Amino acid sequence: MAEFDYEVVDGRKIRVRPQEVVSEIDENGYFVRQPNHFTEGFGEGKNPVEKGRYHLVWAKLCHWSNRASIVRELLGLEDAISVNMVDHAKHEKNLGWEFVYDKDHIDPVLGIQFLSEAYYKADDDYTGRTTVPALIDTKTGKVVNNDYTWLTNYFEVDFKPFHKKGAPDLYPEELRKDIDEMNEWLFDNINNGVYKATFARSKEAYWDAYNSFYAAMDILEKRLENQRFLFGDYVTDSDVRLYVTLARLDIRYTWQLGHTKHRLIDYPNLWGYARDLYQIPAFRNNTYFKDFANPNNKKVGALFFESFNARFLDEINFDAYWGAPHDRAHLSSNPGNKFKAEEQ
Repeated sequence: MAEFDYEVVDGRKIRVRPQEVVSEIDENGYFVRQPNHFTEGFGEGKNPVEKGRYHLVWAKLCHWSNRASIVRELLGLEDAISVNMVDHAKHEKNLGWEFVYDKDHIDPVLGIQFLSEAYYKADDDYTGRTTVPALIDTKTGKVVNNDYTWLTNYFEVDFKPFHKKGAPDLYPEELRKDIDEMNEWLFDNINNGVYKATFARSKEAYWDAYNSFYAAMDILEKRLENQRFLFGDYVTDSDVRLYVTLARLDIRYTWQLGHTKHRLIDYPNLWGYARDLYQIPAFRNNTYFKDFANPNNKKVGALFFESFNARFLDEINFDAYWGAPHDRAHLSSNPGNKFKAEEQ
């Protein structure tokens, strides 16, 4: 068994979280994201598909998990898959995601304080970071899937028996190959692109990530010039994946990218597109701009050194900006509908 560093919290022996800049940087200073560990899918011979069996854990700041929370609501899976949120709390060492929004920081469904407890219950030798999204089996208390690459697709396909009536078809069969290719491209250039720049430990790695990100933004801006969404008239799984990065770009990611070549609002098509998506209730309900802007959600330090967001956070009306008219409905042949309903 591997050796771990621990901290004892309320009688719980909790392992210290590994650091990306230590364990996920290659010899040339490039960030290489750790692979997902719990990747078994759902269905016959795999994890059973049962209503009420699984608990989705996600975090406001984490766009990888944010897309799972959005898709869960879009499909009407609230009664089939329970949910809770985590964040980081102050400890002597970084202990990873904690159920900070619950009484005594204990998840009422799982009875645990830290997400890592469900990880190590599933695999005591796991040595990576404990990440969200995490889908936990409420019968065993073990993580069964943390595969952000495919989790929304499992919700869209395998959990279809529990979708609400008239649920949107986010992963239509005729487009799945194209959506999969788009999702892979988005991961490499947009979703993970921000983090490749953030965690880069060489100038070469940084500028490669930076240039790839903004080149991809230019491609997307052009693609959305004459169509409402990435695949035409209707929202698909790919739009959810792009949205969660765009929603954080100007108020969270720009300082991680360093020199800001363009803001989201400097891309007229992408900015209108992002607002178009935000104005869908499931997107709005799962978007926490104030947390993106000021993660601690409180003012800290001397006033002179506080950021604009920290000083004036309560006065910023994010909904007024994002709820403004987007003028994109005319690009659709079916402007009154953003979704194509599933076939029952």
